[in-house]
Amino acid sequence: MENVKDNVIGLIATYGLDIVAAIIILIVGLMVARWAQRFIARACTKSPRIEETLGAFFANLTYYAVVAVVVIAVMARFGIETTSLIAVFGAAGLAIGLALQGTLSNIAAGVMLLLFRPFKVGDFVEVAGIAGTVKSITLFVTELATGDNIQVLAPNGQVWGTCVRNFSHHDTRRIDCVIGIAYEDNIDQAFDSAQAVVDGDNRVLKDPAPMVAVSELGDSSVNLTIRVWCNAGDYWPLRFGLNKSLKERFDADSISIPYPQRALHFVGGNPAPPISAAND
Repeated sequence: MENVKDNVIGLIATYGLDIVAAIIILIVGLMVARWAQRFIARACTKSPRIEETLGAFFANLTYYAVVAVVVIAVMARFGIETTSLIAVFGAAGLAIGLALQGTLSNIAAGVMLLLFRPFKVGDFVEVAGIAGTVKSITLFVTELATGDNIQVLAPNGQVWGTCVRNFSHHDTRRIDCVIGIAYEDNIDQAFDSAQAVVDGDNRVLKDPAPMVAVSELGDSSVNLTIRVWCNAGDYWPLRFGLNKSLKERFDADSISIPYPQRALHFVGGNPAPPISAAND
């Protein structure tokens, strides 16, 4: 017992100050880590460009970075060679990074999406060949709801690495309605009828001004393009409504919308009668 007591006293005499210093470093370091975490979280919430999810990610990343520094400082206090330990951690981190490179690329893309915000929750977008309303943006995936309310989870790596079409970014959108009239119909009368339909719908914006023009001389019809601008929220109701109103107005004004047709010219006389008629 005397030997044990002497050994304990010797250890305390030798490492006592180091133990006390390590405990102080650990306590102060954890306090600094918590303070840094809260500071980063508050700073991110004050910035309108940083989403809440991204702010929490930065705050947690700061906390664990400070804790790692504190642990290394504590080990160094006891004389442990930290250089080789850091090398081991670096090699392990590299191996883990290579094994999880797909996941890490999604996290990196998620950070870029949350930081630069090419779209936000509620926007109707087309990304990675999928069109839908954005429901949530996380560090790993972007959740979309298609027009028929199907949930789609798109990896952030694919979302960030592809062309993004944001239909909700601007307040206004343009509608192009193409409608064909017969070659025998009066084009000016068709213009007046189409213009009357456009002027009668209060969802059509006056600026930019609506336009009615001949866009193509087709095989079976003279194609008119009715081009109008509207608020983004009125896009689909106005598009469907214009198609219905134009058809009804053209019918009322006796302007025909021809079926696809093709004229055949026979060289050398009348065409031969059908086989059944020739047999009779």
